[in-house]
Amino acid sequence: MKKTAVYKWVKRFSEGRESVNDEESSGRPATSKTEENIAKVRQIVRVNRRLTVRSIAEQVNIDRETVRKILTEDLDMRKVCAKLVPKDFTEKQNQRRVFSH
Repeated sequence: MKKTAVYKWVKRFSEGRESVNDEESSGRPATSKTEENIAKVRQIVRVNRRLTVRSIAEQVNIDRETVRKILTEDLDMRKVCAKLVPKDFTEKQNQRRVFSH
């Protein structure tokens, strides 16, 4: 816990609070993970599976964490990393690459 959170809880208990459970938040509930947004993400991924979570989030206009959750939890997808290769080959690497194929 951060020091500020500890100080806040100490203050609350010194003012008479007895419960350690959080109170209901007054904030707006998360509404980004809707059936409509799940369908949009599904359609975008069907068209191009190489898109990043960031680009999908920008297209659907929701945050990246929600897109990640939709992909993993709702669409049962996972990220598979491609083999990384150097951007610029040395001359020896280039010859080896050409002759190995």
